[in-house]
Amino acid sequence: MQKLIYGIVASMLTFSSVASAKDLTPVENPLQPIKVEVRKTQNGFELLRGGKPYFVKGAGGTSYYHRIAAYGGNSVRTWGTNGAKNILDSAQKNGLTVMMGLAVVAERHGFDYNDSVAVRKQFERVKADVIKYKDHPALLSWGIGNELNLSYANPKVWQAVNDIAKMIHEIDPNHPATTVLAGINKKEVDHIKAVANDLDFLSINIYADLSVLPARVKSVGWTGPYMVTEWGPTGHWEGLVTDWKAPVEETSSEKAAVYLSRYKYSVEKDNDVCLGSYVFLWGQKQERTPTWYGLFTAKGEESEVVDVMQYLWSGAFAKNRAPHLYGFTLDSRRSNQSVYLKSGVTYSAAADAFDPDNDALTYRWELLPEATKVGEGGDHEDKPETVETNFKETGKGKVSFTAPKTSGAYRLFVYVADGKNKVATANIPFYVK
Repeated sequence: MQKLIYGIVASMLTFSSVASAKDLTPVENPLQPIKVEVRKTQNGFELLRGGKPYFVKGAGGTSYYHRIAAYGGNSVRTWGTNGAKNILDSAQKNGLTVMMGLAVVAERHGFDYNDSVAVRKQFERVKADVIKYKDHPALLSWGIGNELNLSYANPKVWQAVNDIAKMIHEIDPNHPATTVLAGINKKEVDHIKAVANDLDFLSINIYADLSVLPARVKSVGWTGPYMVTEWGPTGHWEGLVTDWKAPVEETSSEKAAVYLSRYKYSVEKDNDVCLGSYVFLWGQKQERTPTWYGLFTAKGEESEVVDVMQYLWSGAFAKNRAPHLYGFTLDSRRSNQSVYLKSGVTYSAAADAFDPDNDALTYRWELLPEATKVGEGGDHEDKPETVETNFKETGKGKVSFTAPKTSGAYRLFVYVADGKNKVATANIPFYVK
């Protein structure tokens, strides 16, 4: 987040597609841009919008804009310009701004940055988008590409990025330009410092290492302003794995705890240099699992992480809190214990949950095969087909079921709902022999 370049660009943006008519209702606007700039201060840097300090409290995605605003957020991020007019209009209606992504194709998707004709064609396509949307009052900044440093070899990509940034400054003096990196290391920083001086700030996507990001930024030699443009749970590539190499996902309650601590130790702590952040993902998507990165279910239910974001943005928790999951076991074992089951044998599972508001809880169970057609860097993935299973309730938050006949890797999911659009989620990977 496929070999044809423009097909890949579309697939990268699938999860950012327009979410609902309610969120993305076109509105009239006078097309008068609001000046946004990065200013050096006595202690570091700050973002100004309309001459006033503007610390980004944002979310990545195109869903539920009214909820971002209601919970204290102020901005959204996209990965491209699909549906850009409606996105900008909806953001404006909800009092939000937009970091508008400009779809620059990554080398890992087959783009050759030695091909000057292809590079120029991409430049002209991006320029047309900048001209089209530069005067919208909800526009905050331009994000040139996403994770172009992931699985790449040709440093000429940074010259192409700088050419786009320079073009933006020439035709749009009102909005800063950035590029978005997957993590941060000295190699990319050195390349960018050498050939991409037209960037106004650096943007970083980072997950488990968010809490150490301020120190890492300094250690790799970046002395300018930066923004965290994706952050969230422990990534599927950086946490625990089972014996068969299936990544272990945190429960929604474990995620809520790490979101809170990581934000406070990085984004808040380094706000003299960090210009703000965009939490990922304000919506739902399949990436390794259907619950790993989305703060919502496919039904639009909110997890405990949303409660944490409301607290971080506004200073107050929601009146109705999401259920809290204390534990989840399969055959009396937890998700990190490499659970093996025997085909055709009946096993029990139990979820230990609590609702802070004493709401009555209901439990939904789902069995999925482990995802095998997976992408890289957020590339599009299809959710595996549900395995038809007869779950038998054996108590509150408890079920029994028969292990699948076909050997292989699976996951058991539980969704604990309070009936008021709040939910807790968890899953356990297991292997059938």
